[in-house]
Amino acid sequence: MNPRAALLNIVRRIGGNNGAWLTRKTEARTIRRLIAGLSPVATDKPLVRIGPYADGGYLVPDDLQGIVACFSPGVSLVSGFEKQCAEAGMAVFLADASVDGPAEPHPSFVFQKKFVGVTSDATFMTIDSWVRESLPGTSADLLLQIDIEGYEYEVFIGMSDSLLRRFRIIVAEFHDLHELWNDQRFRLASRAFDKLLQTHACVHIHPNNRNGSVTLDGIEIPRVAEFTFLRRDRIIQSSPAAQFPHPLDRDNTTNSSLPLPACWMKTVA
Repeated sequence: MNPRAALLNIVRRIGGNNGAWLTRKTEARTIRRLIAGLSPVATDKPLVRIGPYADGGYLVPDDLQGIVACFSPGVSLVSGFEKQCAEAGMAVFLADASVDGPAEPHPSFVFQKKFVGVTSDATFMTIDSWVRESLPGTSADLLLQIDIEGYEYEVFIGMSDSLLRRFRIIVAEFHDLHELWNDQRFRLASRAFDKLLQTHACVHIHPNNRNGSVTLDGIEIPRVAEFTFLRRDRIIQSSPAAQFPHPLDRDNTTNSSLPLPACWMKTVA
């Protein structure tokens, strides 16, 4: 590596670790406004845990009856969440081009060796085409659990409004959240979140304790966090969520626990 490239690499690494970027910085008030919209609410549907009591398990509203299928792009080393959905009577569709199949087999699993993205070709498929081909001729409610290492933003932006409304519950691991301070990355991420919040409310956030958080201008942002959304028409009553961590939350790794920062809670001014 030449000296100039080596120096640039060092600057990028230092900047990413300390909340500094080589592009325009997002205004703090803009970050706070987005976080305020994502602050979790407690609803008349209590949260239950699906999947293992470790990484790969998620909290969802107890509103599963009538959901016909779970779509799970991004196959991990465990398939406990998907297995429990299958045992609840859902068809389960999984997709990931980087593996040859789910971590464990199940008769209700249907696997495709493809990535989910914004185009359809030999390696990728759009989420709309995936759902359409998997469940032709139905408009029943669905569940989405998505963990695709940073590509989730473009998938939500590219998803049709009609499909988004079919997902009663959405569990999504959002990556590189500290990059919200990068104005260009903020524009992409905020479009995805704004689209989600038009039809869904955030009912839970669980920071992934694998990679810590970044604090800048008094705002602490986990680098990676698991978000749970419930479609707004399923909510009869809601109020700011006040229990963090939730009793059913579990750390993703053996690293120090990473609670949800206070600035993400509606109960804090």
